[in-house]
Amino acid sequence: MKISLGCDHGAFALKEHLKEYLTRQGHRVVDCGTDSTDSCDYPIYARAAAQQVASGECERGIVLCTTGIGVSVVANKVGGVRCALCRDLLSAQLTRQHNDANMLALAGGFTGPFEAERLVDAFLGTPFEGGRHQRRVDLVMETEGL
Repeated sequence: MKISLGCDHGAFALKEHLKEYLTRQGHRVVDCGTDSTDSCDYPIYARAAAQQVASGECERGIVLCTTGIGVSVVANKVGGVRCALCRDLLSAQLTRQHNDANMLALAGGFTGPFEAERLVDAFLGTPFEGGRHQRRVDLVMETEGL
């Protein structure tokens, strides 16, 4: 699977860890930055990662900042993106099953590397259930641009 990654300085270390983890698993990673722990503006990197997903260049995306909140807000501003901030395994599974989320936001300041791996595995490995959930996803997508 081709996956975009984007983060700010507050989650740089976790992004680097996940980049290596995903690559070892055979995924192709598009690193949208940032490239250091120097203070930076998270919208630049979250937008870049989200645009990779929205364009179809990447199948999924993962964005990270200290809380995960800012990057999830930015990603969800990009048309076609459904990004969910997940801090537990069940949320990572349900956002795929019920919302067909194509991006995951993680809180680098609150999520350790092992926990992040588990959340990513659940997010990437859980299929969308469709059915009644497809109707709801369609309704969500109709909201774009309002």
